Amino acid sequence: MSALPKAVVKRVLSEHAGGMRVSGPALDKAVEAAEDYLARLARAANQSAESNKRKTLMDADIASARSQVG
Repeated sequence: MSALPKAVVKRVLSEHAGGMRVSGPALDKAVEAAEDYLARLARAANQSAESNKRKTLMDADIASARSQVG
């Protein structure tokens, strides 16, 4: 079971793909890719917070992680 709701991922895909429909297998792959990206983003943001001796992720940590992860 995925952590991200498929309906949300499907809506985002459809909105950014000009309203195209999304097949089931494509949606599964997109959910998997989104979860992978968020996991990498979270790890990088966590490293940023820990290096600043904090236990809370801040917007600056996410911004820093985005520049690292892509």
